[in-house]
Amino acid sequence: MSDWVDVCQENALEDGEHIVIDVDNTDVAIFNLGGQFYAIEDVCTHDGAEIASGALEGDEIICPRHGARFCVKTGAVKSAPAYENIDCFPVRIEDGKIQVRDDRWD
Repeated sequence: MSDWVDVCQENALEDGEHIVIDVDNTDVAIFNLGGQFYAIEDVCTHDGAEIASGALEGDEIICPRHGARFCVKTGAVKSAPAYENIDCFPVRIEDGKIQVRDDRWD
């Protein structure tokens, strides 16, 4: 089981903002959506490019390269050219800090 990794203070990310951190050698994008925090792997499943720099519309991130859309809350693919979901990661608030961990190998 992987350890929880500190991301930043809970109040450091404004609504609609995100941060990308390394979690066990995986780039993970953590988003604040209306005060709730969500974490997805920072990769478009269409071509392997990073996705966090794409436009955020509601709870969807749009890949800056080819326009595929993914739900930030679930990682679900919403439109082509991608057809595979993005991995999501558990997020928690502990002592005022956002924490995330990679639970894919638990």
